[in-house]
Amino acid sequence: MKLPFSHDAFLDLFAAYNAALWPAVVILWTLTAVWVLLWLRGRATSSRVAGGLLAVHWAWSGAAYHWGFFRTINPAAALFGLLFVVQAAVFVWLAATSRVRFAPGSPPRSLLGIGLIVWGLVYPFAGLAFGLEYPRMPVFAVPCPTTLFTAGLLLNSAGLPRLAGVIPLLWAIIGGSAASALGIRADLALVVAAVLLAIDAVAPAALGARPTLARR
Repeated sequence: MKLPFSHDAFLDLFAAYNAALWPAVVILWTLTAVWVLLWLRGRATSSRVAGGLLAVHWAWSGAAYHWGFFRTINPAAALFGLLFVVQAAVFVWLAATSRVRFAPGSPPRSLLGIGLIVWGLVYPFAGLAFGLEYPRMPVFAVPCPTTLFTAGLLLNSAGLPRLAGVIPLLWAIIGGSAASALGIRADLALVVAAVLLAIDAVAPAALGARPTLARR
């Protein structure tokens, strides 16, 4: 896969992003981790909160990362940013209408989804384990961990319109295909996310039953 920027330029971009925005990154990671713990314990069942959290992730990645930083080395980031902001608007709409329920379902669907959610949270530490050095590395509040976290929740959702998963699937394909070229091995999980989202779109029963729409 030929990219319009070098590996070093990509890592330098993250160094600038992390230096400028690290407080927001830490805050979003902490809020997300706390919500996931409560969700897994059955104490965070509001679809509005989940949809709002996803909207923040996608809006931030689109505006702060794509438009604010990535566009300086990749002109396509202007379009990527627009897609991410559109996806954020989708989650705002879903949260406002309470059309979706996010809750652990039955295996293997639920376990696969939770695995992606957990990988999205440990993503910064996985990067360090794979040999990257802070701040020249993707940490959090950027597109790839956002997509992993989202894919995991989509697999644990009921009432989700199929079109709502198109952009996450698209980015899972883009990010997964670029993982090897950029040397970001943590992003290889996006290949798994893309396969699971694709299966969920065309043959959802193959992954097991979805959560029910009944509210607790």
